[in-house]
Amino acid sequence: FPGLADVSISQDIPVEGEITVPVGSHSPDEDYSTLDEPVKDTIVRDLKAVGKKFVHVMYPRKSSALLRDWDLWGPLVLCVSLALMLQGGSADSKDDGGPQFAEVFVIIWFGAVVITLNSKLLGGTISFFQSLCVLGYCVLPLTVAMLVCRLVLLAGAGTISFIIRLIVVLAMFGWSTLASTAFLADSQPPNRKALVVYPIFLFYFVISWMILTFTPQ
Repeated sequence: FPGLADVSISQDIPVEGEITVPVGSHSPDEDYSTLDEPVKDTIVRDLKAVGKKFVHVMYPRKSSALLRDWDLWGPLVLCVSLALMLQGGSADSKDDGGPQFAEVFVIIWFGAVVITLNSKLLGGTISFFQSLCVLGYCVLPLTVAMLVCRLVLLAGAGTISFIIRLIVVLAMFGWSTLASTAFLADSQPPNRKALVVYPIFLFYFVISWMILTFTPQ
């Protein structure tokens, strides 16, 4: 290459093209995170997510909505609401008509943890917190039953009142059990589903019994 000897390396050679433009397009959403958004937007988004899960529970069908985007805010709100409504009176009263707040709170969360561990030991394919999310959200029908029972008890505690409360509690008990099994059915081995459903049945039965036998102070 004899011609290359006459080329000066210090000669300015024009470069074509726009070298300041990045090769790939960069979306502004890639640099956006929840830390950059206002607190109001975060709260509204979380409330909408919780509301959608409530709708899934009230209209139960085989869906992975509760498993895919799990959270414990809804179960916490339902547990606290149910415990407050089941509380019979002041903490230092010996004649309370119902269990105390801590008792209900511990029963619900301890029962959900035991069912979750049972599900995992039997070969369940969902995570620990996903199972807690489903069991907690499916307490919603029983929370509605407790609210209805409190309203019925305002009119009196006679036989008719008991029959109405019995029908409401039985209906919501079946609703909670069917909703939870609908969400958890596909995550269990086919030959062990009965072993998983039975503790769920007992869990919601205990809560239903507490609601049905509750009498205000």
